Amino acid sequence: MRLIQVRVRDESRDSVLDTLDDADADYVIADEAAGNDASIVYFPTPAGAVEEMLGRLSEAGLADDAFTIVTDVETATTPHFDELEGRYTQGPEDEIGLSHAELRTKAQELTPETTMFVVFAALSAILATAGLLLNSAIVIVGAMVVAPFAGSSLSASVGLVSDDGQSTANSLRSQFLGLVVATISATVAAAVFRWGHLVPSTLAVGRITQVGSFTTPTLLTLTIAVVAGAAGALALSTDLPVTIAGVAVAAAVVPATAAVGIGVVWAEPLLALGALALLLVNVVFINLSALVALLGFGYRPSEVSSLREWLSFSPRRIVSVLVAIGLAVLVVAMLFGTYQYFLFDQAVNRNVDEVLDDPDYSNLELASASAEFGAAGLLGEEGSVTVVAARTTGEPYPRLSERLRRHIAAETNRDVSVEVRFVEYQRAGSG
Repeated sequence: MRLIQVRVRDESRDSVLDTLDDADADYVIADEAAGNDASIVYFPTPAGAVEEMLGRLSEAGLADDAFTIVTDVETATTPHFDELEGRYTQGPEDEIGLSHAELRTKAQELTPETTMFVVFAALSAILATAGLLLNSAIVIVGAMVVAPFAGSSLSASVGLVSDDGQSTANSLRSQFLGLVVATISATVAAAVFRWGHLVPSTLAVGRITQVGSFTTPTLLTLTIAVVAGAAGALALSTDLPVTIAGVAVAAAVVPATAAVGIGVVWAEPLLALGALALLLVNVVFINLSALVALLGFGYRPSEVSSLREWLSFSPRRIVSVLVAIGLAVLVVAMLFGTYQYFLFDQAVNRNVDEVLDDPDYSNLELASASAEFGAAGLLGEEGSVTVVAARTTGEPYPRLSERLRRHIAAETNRDVSVEVRFVEYQRAGSG
């Protein structure tokens, strides 16, 4: 429920009040101090009716720049409010009901001022770097909670659907600043951790499970970004808390920035490039999915202003078009890489199953099989596979890795390296 307060000049007062009467809205009027030719009109309205009410008042003569305040209220007791609320349970035409102004305000409130934004971006990246090196999911989740990226990641789509170009531009600048700060902070933190001997300097970071999870764009990581953007848009356009969706946004951003920093410090260019590719594609898809979700919820930019904007060939418009083209190329390239990885992963799983189905390996129990490739893998040149299998103590399988390599290489046409790790166990029968 919202309480709208508008300043109405005397010449448009009658038409504004007639409009409210036609809408069955209950209102009160407070005259300004003597000598002023205006009044303040107060009326409660359902959240879903705010945009339509303000539009009707504008048509009735209320100035577009009229003093207007929309506040959240818990309850209201007026003669016709229940009837009005019944018509706007979900908003006009069953759309999500927050107005464009409320949507912008809610998104802006999620982004702290610049100094605090930079501080929290740096702290979240440092915490995520420690979490990856410790292989601790709990620490990484803590970094996501601290991260401030929800507001900046969602404001761009809000600006696009509400004809607020400045909000979109501010959001893109904020996202760029946050990613740069987070990546630099992660790199510095990784350097301190390594050369300060907080972790062994010869640590094989590529073998850390949590690090490996954020070094290659996959369908699962892409799903995180898409769902995070859509969930954030849903929370923004309703009364649902956005903080939970903010953690999902951070899950798609913060660990990847930490993985980039770790790859740089440990001189693992493929790891760093893979994490950077994951970071960029996640950021793009968070923005795209949030935009698509808002459009699906019924938010639309003004057709007239949008047409005028696209027909203006100003330097800003040219730069925006070039950036959009660049992002489109990036998205297509990342989608192609993700599809290549999906096919590679499927082939690996299929061949591992086929080889281990052989009677020679009947005593082996497959624990896991993971496939990955770095930047060169996007071109179909190489890949690596790690298979973990459980065996009884002393059972040798010296040719298993080579046999797996031949099968996978033959199907994928890649120069594949295969590593087989064994988990040994003993088994005692009953009786």
